[in-house]
Formats: sequence, structure tokens, C-alpha cells
Amino acid sequence: MAALALGGCSTSIADMPLAGTPADAPERPTETGVFLPIHDLPPPRDEATMEPAERAKMRSELVAARDRQAALAATQNPATQNPPSQNPAAK
Repeated sequence: MAALALGGCSTSIADMPLAGTPADAPERPTETGVFLPIHDLPPPRDEATMEPAERAKMRSELVAARDRQAALAATQNPATQNPPSQNPAAK
């Protein structure tokens, strides 16, 4: 009985003679169980990586942009910078 129950897990219900497939169902693929190529690596890059000087320049530009946005946000909404529990004037 257990062999019959476990054997039922290996077949698809659509392949059974009683259930079958509807007449308007798309055709089943001929190749089953195809796995994605997870071990295929992409080809090596043609362009060179960034030089350390370029990387440092980009990092400093990003830090400057972040600081400008933080300063702008602080001037537009000062309530978010000092919550009431930390504001000494509120005590």
C-alpha cells in the first residue's frame, strides 16, 4: 500500500487516464526537468575596473551629496532633528 501511495507522487495528475488534459490545453514540453544554469559564469568584462583615484573622487562626491541633502532636510523640517524627549527647551 505504501509503494502505491509513494508511486502516486511521481506521476502527474494530468498524465492519468481518468483525469486527462482538456482539449484546449497547451502542449506539454517535450523536455522535462530542465534546471537553470547556475554554474555558468558570465564572460569576463572587457572594460577595466575603476582606478583608486576615480573611486575616491566618486566616494567624496557621494558623501558631499549626502551631506547637502541632510543639511537641506534639517532646514526644511527642524522637528525631526530634535525630538521632544531630547529638546532641552521642552522640559
